[in-house]
Amino acid sequence: MVQRIDVTGAGGVRLAAWEFADPPKGRGEAEHAPAVLLLHGLMGRASHWASTARWLTERHRAVALDQRGHGRSDKPAEGPFTREAYVSDAEAAVEQLGLAPVTLIGHSMGALTAWQLAAKRPDLVQALIICDMRASALGAASQREWEDWFRSWPVPFATLADVRKWYGEDDPWVEHPSPSRGEFFAEVMAERADGWRPVFSRRQMLKSRETWVHDAHWEELAQVQCPTLVVRGLDGELGRAEAQEMVRVLPRGEYAEVADAGHLVHYDQPEGWRTAIEPFLDGVRTP
Repeated sequence: MVQRIDVTGAGGVRLAAWEFADPPKGRGEAEHAPAVLLLHGLMGRASHWASTARWLTERHRAVALDQRGHGRSDKPAEGPFTREAYVSDAEAAVEQLGLAPVTLIGHSMGALTAWQLAAKRPDLVQALIICDMRASALGAASQREWEDWFRSWPVPFATLADVRKWYGEDDPWVEHPSPSRGEFFAEVMAERADGWRPVFSRRQMLKSRETWVHDAHWEELAQVQCPTLVVRGLDGELGRAEAQEMVRVLPRGEYAEVADAGHLVHYDQPEGWRTAIEPFLDGVRTP
């Protein structure tokens, strides 16, 4: 069972939060369970966390947020799509839904939002899981690569099968066939009169991304006081050396990796992902 709850984010932006719960579990029991807020990455949506949320609800109150510009949340034409806006939105979700003290689980951009919120509001966050997000600056060349990649998309797609095939096989960024990547992108497409198009604006995604790629984020990472697990896929974007340096910089950092997983760790290898993070979650105790 998934219930939509609207949250008012920074500047009055309407955000869609999705609470996952097992049907047999009473509402009161769910509210007393330790809370987890799941934050997707750039171009993602809350539903990408469905397989994770299903097992989380056995012991946790699990909520996933469609971040601004994504999923069913508002996509204001001119944003803002700043780091401050994304962090304030997550902060609003924690406060308005009564999730504190919360465990934040973030993937990619969502992981950066999570650790920036943990640094800003340690009173709200009891634990943090960072999935495949780098603390180093990526630079202007990386942003140009993304601009070129977005231009290469053959949209609109005639069918969802075409979506799955292009992102899972034909996309020049794909080194080897990845059905899970195809499924990931199929989930962020909507049918229009002329075919299937992404539910997000590529222009807005670039605006969101340019607010973090030019800067390093080590200083904020060092300010995170709660227990933190850094997780990487062996074939992901976060290298082992950088991940281990992130663990060293974190006051209470731990490390885990998932074999046979790329950047979309929780989507590529859901069982390996669970094996990597569940012991950490079990060790988190509500104050």
